[in-house]
Amino acid sequence: MDVPVLYFILILVLIVRQNNCTNDKSEEQESCGCNALNRGRESDATVCAQTETYANFDHDKYGAVANSNNNNRTNKMIFIKGGVFTMGTDKPVFVADGEGPSRKVTLTDYFMDVFEVSNAEFEIFVNSTGYKTEAEKFGDSFVFETLLSEETKAGITQAVAAAPWWLPVKGSNWKHPYGPDSNVKGRMDHPVVHVSWNDAAAYCKWAGKRLPTEAEWEHACRAGLSGRLFPWGNKLLPRGKHRVNIWQGQFPSDNTAEDGYTATAPVTQFPANAYGLHNMIGNVWEWTSDWWETKHKATHLHNPVGPPGGSDKVKKGGSYLCHESYCYRYRCAARSQNTPDSSAGNLGFRCAATTLPEYLQPRR
Repeated sequence: MDVPVLYFILILVLIVRQNNCTNDKSEEQESCGCNALNRGRESDATVCAQTETYANFDHDKYGAVANSNNNNRTNKMIFIKGGVFTMGTDKPVFVADGEGPSRKVTLTDYFMDVFEVSNAEFEIFVNSTGYKTEAEKFGDSFVFETLLSEETKAGITQAVAAAPWWLPVKGSNWKHPYGPDSNVKGRMDHPVVHVSWNDAAAYCKWAGKRLPTEAEWEHACRAGLSGRLFPWGNKLLPRGKHRVNIWQGQFPSDNTAEDGYTATAPVTQFPANAYGLHNMIGNVWEWTSDWWETKHKATHLHNPVGPPGGSDKVKKGGSYLCHESYCYRYRCAARSQNTPDSSAGNLGFRCAATTLPEYLQPRR
């Protein structure tokens, strides 16, 4: 075959590959690597056993418990009226994630935490029950490289192959979010991180709540807006104001922190959406109750709860490490997944409830 013909074929191949990357961003090229941070697979029986341990919950005692830093309580819930909304999108950014197609979903009324669960709230849970997170049991968790001290980094010899900026750090857990030489002092109003799905489910169970379904979470994120990217509309910076904690600059090397934060922000930071919920996108990924699946039908669903089983759980909202150029998942329709026992420095949660727990009801 002539050399010019070979060059022509090569150019065609490159064009096709470029088009494929543009139209359907791959996990390897367009992910912050968060969904690669997985541990082994836990059985359903293990999950049930761990969450059932803290099912018996003293509402009066919980309402009276104070945390060690005397922070204002952020365990408030808000009523969300159910109804029909459009879930998913017909313009997916990550087709492989199952962002589409758009489909009508009917939900019954429910309650949602106004804020992500904070370190202060999680401390109350731990102090009241003696619970140990899976990161504590395993002895390590994943931390973003730039948040570690040089001393801690010097002792690490491994990294995540698909995302070398994620490092498994011994001694990292919710009390030591950025390595064993860090702590949550001064960060009690920040979202708790390094919590697995199992940990989050145990907390919600203990608090008389539950994890939201993916449909409930997305409905709450959209806050009555249909077909919009973000909880407030399509403009990332309406009137030039930051409304979300994500990455600014060049990922993963340069975070300019124009929104004021290089890592987590307080759970009360940034304006609430129209439903009164803070940080539905950005800050930390949030676990949902659904098992992961990517094949959806454009049929009307009523109170969907996801498939009956699987190996991964759905997480929503993106985190402070997301950037449009690399992990454009801080959209209401975006989604990702991890195994139920996985944890990382940008993975947290908030709770939902079918009825408002008694201890949160107004005093009469």
